[in-house]
Amino acid sequence: MTTAHDFTLTSITGEALPLQAWAGKAILLVNVASRCGYTKQYKGLEALHEEMAASGVVVVGVPCNQFGAQEPGTEADIQSFCSTTYGVTFPMTKKVDVNGAKADALYAWLTGETGGKAIGWNFAKFVIGKDGHVVGRFDSGVTPESAELRAALATALA
Repeated sequence: MTTAHDFTLTSITGEALPLQAWAGKAILLVNVASRCGYTKQYKGLEALHEEMAASGVVVVGVPCNQFGAQEPGTEADIQSFCSTTYGVTFPMTKKVDVNGAKADALYAWLTGETGGKAIGWNFAKFVIGKDGHVVGRFDSGVTPESAELRAALATALA
């Protein structure tokens, strides 16, 4: 049986990020963009990362330019924007597609595991449990501070 731990992403600086390295932790994957109305969620994602990393939560930002071309920059541009504007310290990946024929394999699997519906916009969130199984999927409007996301992370850590 496939789990999220079977996939490897590539970091924003080009290193392999095998999700297996985070087995035993809860993972929050978020497709992010720098020029989106939801971009301010970076602040909450960084706060969540700072608050919950010691409890075993890993926040991962996954840049994507598929929605309104709102992530047009290079990986270096994205990294600079995130660190200088929002103080982001959580892991970020290289830019990927999350929908369609060129979707990253992890995102193809995640959407399949959650009913097959395409991701609707930037800042969609997937919560993955310690065992690599999907615990929850949330649309862009669900903020990092929301009770429902926090409850899913608590379940993922259980």
